[in-house]
Amino acid sequence: MGKEFKVKRKWKICCAVTAILIIVIAVVLVTLAFTLFKPKDPKIIPQSVTLEGFRLVVFPSITGNLSLELAVTVDNRNYGGFDYDNSTAYINYRGNLVAEAPIGKDRIRPRSKHNVSASVIIFADRLAADGNFLNDFFAGVFNFTSSTRLQGKVNVFNIFKLKASSSSSCNITVFIQNQTADSVCTSKIRL
Repeated sequence: MGKEFKVKRKWKICCAVTAILIIVIAVVLVTLAFTLFKPKDPKIIPQSVTLEGFRLVVFPSITGNLSLELAVTVDNRNYGGFDYDNSTAYINYRGNLVAEAPIGKDRIRPRSKHNVSASVIIFADRLAADGNFLNDFFAGVFNFTSSTRLQGKVNVFNIFKLKASSSSSCNITVFIQNQTADSVCTSKIRL
């Protein structure tokens, strides 16, 4: 009878320790899931807008083009990879869409940054459709706005797959005289 009591007691202790260990592991995993491993939307950090080329003929008819290189860095702050879909950067002149630049889908490794660039060509006939085109031309400055949105999924340990998106917008100023471009950008993260 003494041996049976000792065996039962050992089993009870073993089961209690195992149960406590399972509870502690569950609490730690839930805490990590809601804090450290909680998926965060990627952050778009606008880098630069470069004027690649500028050619404009005003007389006898308005022809030419303007080439811009847009560069952004996507900061994946997650402990899982971010797969974003095909997207488009839109360029507007005084509220009118004048150009689009495709951005191909890609994957960003966990806790890393990835540079994304897009080239866009703006044709002068689209700019000339606006009534303020000649005023801006003679003033020597064109003001554009660009907007970009990346949508995709964050994949944490191949267990959690959650949607994430991020967007940025830039005010772009192109100076005709010295053929340069300047930009001021902001980014928004959508949860």
